[in-house]
Amino acid sequence: MRSRWHEALGLVLPVGCAGCGAPGEAVCRLCRGACRPAPHAIALPGDAGTAWAGLAYDGVPARVLRALKQSGRTGVARALAPALAAALEAASDGGPVWAVPVPQRPESARRRGFRVAELLLGAAGVCPRRALRWRRAVDDQRGLGRDAREENLAGALVADGSCAGRVVLVDDVLTSGATLAEAVRAARHARLTVVGVAALAATPARVPARAAGGGPREEIHAERKEIDG
Repeated sequence: MRSRWHEALGLVLPVGCAGCGAPGEAVCRLCRGACRPAPHAIALPGDAGTAWAGLAYDGVPARVLRALKQSGRTGVARALAPALAAALEAASDGGPVWAVPVPQRPESARRRGFRVAELLLGAAGVCPRRALRWRRAVDDQRGLGRDAREENLAGALVADGSCAGRVVLVDDVLTSGATLAEAVRAARHARLTVVGVAALAATPARVPARAAGGGPREEIHAERKEIDG
């Protein structure tokens, strides 16, 4: 209901682009272009294998995703969905799979009124399979280093072993990789057939550095000026 309320509100109030603030669209054409899929592989901690991320969590994609997660602008999920679909395809080797999202902590889901990874999967036309759940409370990961994140999450997830078939584990943002590594451990412990791991985006520390030059906002406005002028 909260998700539908935010979409309905956008019909009666002025809408600014979640990526650059330009009026008129939830995500403007140029910012949708900045959210084009750019799948890349990232090594997860320990023996968890490799994850595929559809975008770098930086610049425009980061602002659009924050608008979804922090402001409840669920309509922007359509601009992000192709990148998640590309990561899923790369992680699944093209075969049929169940997309199993990493669950949000209950308090986060209640506060937002929706589950971020499941919303993004739905926007990509994929039906999520809830085969993971939290078995204990964990501390907020923000501000924790890599080792502390892994310690905080160790043994925190449990998987439903009745989920037959091949699965790809899915999250919205890959930071240290500790959450997805714990999801892999839980799924393997339940004897699920994990064929891959996918995330919508990975933080800049996990992807190659961007070329020097103007930031995304400056690049977008320069491009808009060139097109309009």
